[in-house]
Order: sequence, then C-alpha cells, then structure tokens
Amino acid sequence: MYDVIIIGGGPCGLAAGIEASKAGLSHLILEKGSLTESIRRYPKMMRFFSTAENIEIGGIPFPIAGVKANRTEALQYYRKVAGYFKLNFKLFTEVNHVTRFVGEADQPEKTDDLFTVFTTDGKTYQTRKIILATGYFDKPRWLKIPGEDLPHVTHYYDEPFQYSFTNVVIIGASNSAVEAALELYRADAHVTIVHRADDFRKTVKYWLVPDVKNRVKEGKIHTRFSTCVTRIEPGRVCTTNLQTGEESELPADFVLILTGYIPDAELLQECGVELNPETQVPTYDKETFETNVPGLYVCGTVMAGIYTEKVFIENGRDHAKAIIDHIAGKPVRKVAELIDRI
Repeated sequence: MYDVIIIGGGPCGLAAGIEASKAGLSHLILEKGSLTESIRRYPKMMRFFSTAENIEIGGIPFPIAGVKANRTEALQYYRKVAGYFKLNFKLFTEVNHVTRFVGEADQPEKTDDLFTVFTTDGKTYQTRKIILATGYFDKPRWLKIPGEDLPHVTHYYDEPFQYSFTNVVIIGASNSAVEAALELYRADAHVTIVHRADDFRKTVKYWLVPDVKNRVKEGKIHTRFSTCVTRIEPGRVCTTNLQTGEESELPADFVLILTGYIPDAELLQECGVELNPETQVPTYDKETFETNVPGLYVCGTVMAGIYTEKVFIENGRDHAKAIIDHIAGKPVRKVAELIDRI
C-alpha cells in the first residue's frame, strides 16, 4: 500500500515523487518506458527552449556550460536527480487499468478511498492517491489519410544522417518540423515542408526563424504553404493547394509527419476522468489539480488536452507542489503559471 502512485516517469512525474518524498509520503513511480522516456526519444541534437534553471526539479541546480541544455545533458541531469532523492520507481511497467474502491461507513477499516493499479505484466499495486503525469509524446496526431502507416512514414524524428541524399517531405511547420528541416538540409537531404497555413507557426523558437526563412529564400529548403497532403504512396505524396484547389505530387523517399502529439485520452477515461469532448482537457481543480475522481490528480502536460504547447517542464514541474500539499493536508501552494492558460 502506497500513499501515492505516480504514473509517468518524466520530469513532472519525478518532481511529484520528490515532493512526496519530502512530505514523508510513500510513493511509487510507474513508467512504461525508460526514465524520462520522452526526452530519450527526442531528436538527438535537440536543445531545450527553456534555460537550464527553468527545467530544474527538486531544487537541484542544473549546471551546464551554456544557457540551454541539450538532450544528453537533460538525460544525465534527471537521472542524477532521481538517484539523489532515491526515488522509488518501476521502469518498463505499463499501466492499463485503474479501479477505485469507495469505503463504506459500516466498515471503519475501509473508510479511505483506495485505488488498485493494474499493469500489463499482470501485477497490481494499491494506493490511496494517484497522480497522472503521463505527458503526451506517446500519441502522435494522425492525419488519417491513406498511406500514413507505410514503412517510409514516421511521426518521430531522431537524427538526420539516415536521410542524406534522399527526398524528404515534412508535414507540419512547428518547432519539431523546422528543427528537422534544418538538420536534414545540412545533412544533404532534399527537404520540402508542407503546411496547411500560409507560414511557419508563431511558436517556432525565435532563433530558428531567421535561419529557416533564409534557407527557404535561398532555395535550400522548399515549402508548400496553404497545402495539405491528401495521400501518401511509395515514393511520393499527393497534395492539394487549399487556396486554388490545384493537385500536385512531390517525390518522397521518406515522409516525416511532425504535426504534434496529444495526451493518452484512453488512460484518462479508463481512470474515470471526464474530458472536454472538443479540447480533450480533463476536468480538474485549477488550484489542487485534483480531477473529478476524488484522490486522482493530473500533473504536467497530460492536463493540456490538445493544447500541449501551453504546458511544458518549465510550468508543469510546479504542479507537483500543489498536488502533494493537498494530499498531505497542508496549505496548497499556488501555482500561478497555467491556471489561466487553458
């Protein structure tokens, strides 16, 4: 029996474990992959948007030579912090079901609400409280077009060198798409970006904007704005211009669909959490982060629904403080960031 089980071993899940440990609560972190699995799966040359001090957890400084950490530095940092606090976790353990037992008045020994957590390896764990910190990187936004599941199509990008001297079509124009396009161009790939809007997204990292726009101006990266992909076939993608209706084809040895990711709505619903049908934002208290299921909390990007760009490590890490305060019966520290953002 644990005081709290945390589902998800990313930075926000680790922050929740640290706060639970500080409050004297027994805890268990269940993570379906490796520690900070989502960061491990980031592009290998990725650099964080936030400065290092803004992605620290547990009050442990994140010293690096530069200002913004890269993927490897972050993986090292979070691993060391988890070890420092002796966090209790089970890795490569996927949760597939959660049940809640409501205590009865005529059974004093069972008056507390209890949860049973079931994992895919057949094991069960009991806890008084649950914190869902599952993030969003597991579930890509599918375009639902023919050919999206072909072998040369992927929703994830890791490194550029396998694509050298090939035709690559990137669908999307956010940070991930722009970073991938720049890396691929510099690794001698022929890159074309296809995007429904008429320009790159406004959320693209400010230092990437002049770089990618200059490469487009020079003709080194190609773009098809105001265009959607209607079908993917071996060796090509079929597109339609949304303004003129003109149909055309692009050569494509590989297709990267970098249109973002969403939280695991199925697990939330399996736990009994109510979701807004349009935004997929869960029902939760804006100060304590407790959902409509008493004793079950959301922490980090999982609470953002389709608005994943609004919640990240920098503001998600502090949710753990409010959550653990509420669980421990202490005055809840206010998390100013995010409360009015969704």
